[in-house]
Amino acid sequence: MAACGWLVPSAVVRAASGQAPLPLELLFDNVAVSEDARPGEADFDGFGASLSARDLTAAGWTPGRELTVQGARLTWPLSRPGEPDNARAAGQEVRVGGGPGDALAFLVAGTAGRDVGGQGTITYTDGTRSTYRLLAPDWRTGPLATKAVALPHVNTPAGQLTQRARLYVRTVPLPLGRAVASVQLPRAAGLHVFALSVRDMSRGWTGSWAASTSGHPAVGPWSDRTLRLVVHTSVGGPRVRLRFDNTFASGPVRIGGATVAVRAAGAGARDEPVRLAFGGRPGVVVPAGAQAYSDPLGFAVPAGADLLVSFHLPGTVRAAPVHGRAMQRSYLSAPGDHTADRSPAAYTADLTGWPLLTGVDVTGGPGSVVVLGNSITDGVGSTPDANRRWPDVLATRLRARYGVPPHGVLNHGISGNRVASDRYPGDGVSTDTAGVSALHRFDRDVLAQTSVRAAVVFEGVNDLRWGASAERVIAGLREIAARGRERGLRMLGATLLPCEGESRCTAAVDTERGAVNAWIRSSGAFDGVLDFDAVLRDPERPARMLPAYDSGDHLHPGDAGHAALAESVDLRALTGRP
Repeated sequence: MAACGWLVPSAVVRAASGQAPLPLELLFDNVAVSEDARPGEADFDGFGASLSARDLTAAGWTPGRELTVQGARLTWPLSRPGEPDNARAAGQEVRVGGGPGDALAFLVAGTAGRDVGGQGTITYTDGTRSTYRLLAPDWRTGPLATKAVALPHVNTPAGQLTQRARLYVRTVPLPLGRAVASVQLPRAAGLHVFALSVRDMSRGWTGSWAASTSGHPAVGPWSDRTLRLVVHTSVGGPRVRLRFDNTFASGPVRIGGATVAVRAAGAGARDEPVRLAFGGRPGVVVPAGAQAYSDPLGFAVPAGADLLVSFHLPGTVRAAPVHGRAMQRSYLSAPGDHTADRSPAAYTADLTGWPLLTGVDVTGGPGSVVVLGNSITDGVGSTPDANRRWPDVLATRLRARYGVPPHGVLNHGISGNRVASDRYPGDGVSTDTAGVSALHRFDRDVLAQTSVRAAVVFEGVNDLRWGASAERVIAGLREIAARGRERGLRMLGATLLPCEGESRCTAAVDTERGAVNAWIRSSGAFDGVLDFDAVLRDPERPARMLPAYDSGDHLHPGDAGHAALAESVDLRALTGRP
């Protein structure tokens, strides 16, 4: 490909030959962004194609803008269209600032028509080194489900094409407590690096509540409305911060203001809601594909309590990233900013999902346990508005158990989710809110979660019910377990529940389920096994759930079944404590 013939500038040669590392922006040697009317001013891929400056502005990715993606702060290059804005990875030594963190984050894309990557070296401030491997999907053919942002056009010398251009954030793990001094980029033709940083967003924080973005459906439209979302904490703390995600979006969303309060009943607050800030400002604009964290707020968050998170949308929102099935009633106001209302009077409509809000963190604590699952973990079959999902019961047990640290429990179940195939494609407005696959969301919903220490993987039955083989599910679970263990997480696998009597749970599906469960129990791929199948199955008919635990649809447990799952978990095995 033409890219192989690119010249390496003298600055790159100096950096790669052992001289002092340079900031990434001084190593920029390629122009990726052009004005629509002047596509010839950029040549991202060696064939004259480039990103549209207009599309980037429409997405909120403006020059010099700080973007938070997967918990990492990355700055979009402060370059005008037609100026160098990325470095082609050729072994350059890049100076990196910031304290210790859990991962290095790269904003990247490939231009080789396929995934491109290679091995690089990290140098720490104590003089030690380690290697890493970075892989970048192609900017025109890579998976939409894992992109940071997708743009609607590609600029070419022959005219603008209506084709999705993708940019990606990729992370690699860092050893605990070691500060990075510099990073040597891989030598990989066609791998472009736009930004690089150390991710350290989790230091001093524990995740108390979280939810996965499961899709990007049409909403409202909401114009000058306040959303008041009800969320249930797992652990408490003296300070709080919130996380809003504009996942899967094509344009920015403006939050005019936000508050937090302890819930009294319904949409009513126990006390006056307390106002949050974002970088010292009352509101924030969240670019497409990015996140916004509120500033730390002195606010006593009770453990095992309902919070009201209220935020005002001053503009018109026609589609939004959402967790589709909350099993919890939340509220939508009449027109106006009602974030400060203690009274529920303005909240005249109900919401059944959680739009935009994805996390509540508290200071202190030992860290978090993430549960990656489907509708069973999402709470389907349990009593709505009662917090009887099995992860809620597990959190209650962790708080009550002496000698076991009270980890936060983060519920990343998505109804309808699968291990190996996407229900929602990961881009555009869709009526399907069953999410991208567990494989595609693992980095965002597990590795990037606040102070995650362990993860439970409880997925696969939906793949089998819709025709996937046991081999395909096992391959996906094996990859997930390996990726988590590579990052130092304690990974636990849960066996799949019996579901005889549900229309898609045929005898053939049960045979495949048995094969998956046998592998989970015996493979050693996980650090521990939660044998949920053994807990809920009917001893007389092992292919079905014990009727006392069945919600009635033969697929989802009821309240008793959710409680039984949580009660069966060995808490010391979960947290890795002897």
